[in-house]
Amino acid sequence: MAFKKVIAILQCAVLEKVEGALREIGVPGITVTFIKGYGDYAVFFQSPPLVKHARIEIFTDEKKVDLIVSTIMQSAHTGLAGDGLITIIPVEHIYRITTQSEIKSFDKTDS
Repeated sequence: MAFKKVIAILQCAVLEKVEGALREIGVPGITVTFIKGYGDYAVFFQSPPLVKHARIEIFTDEKKVDLIVSTIMQSAHTGLAGDGLITIIPVEHIYRITTQSEIKSFDKTDS
């Protein structure tokens, strides 16, 4: 089974909505980090021009990536500059520290 890592950087104001939408589609876990940065939408009248955002990371089976991406896009979209971005990164292996074993699937029956 191929794994991917979905990383989404989005406005803090939509974080709860995105979390709820991901729970509704059955995403079993996410990591959220609060970050500062700037990109296309920089607030240059601030010093420094950094804006607070939330970064969500999700490890998932490759077959679930499209659903996760579309769910984040729909729930995080405001139509305003600075909505954020989503990246997909290939993952070679995932290991569970508790059992000291490689994860073969995120299916609850296969851990």
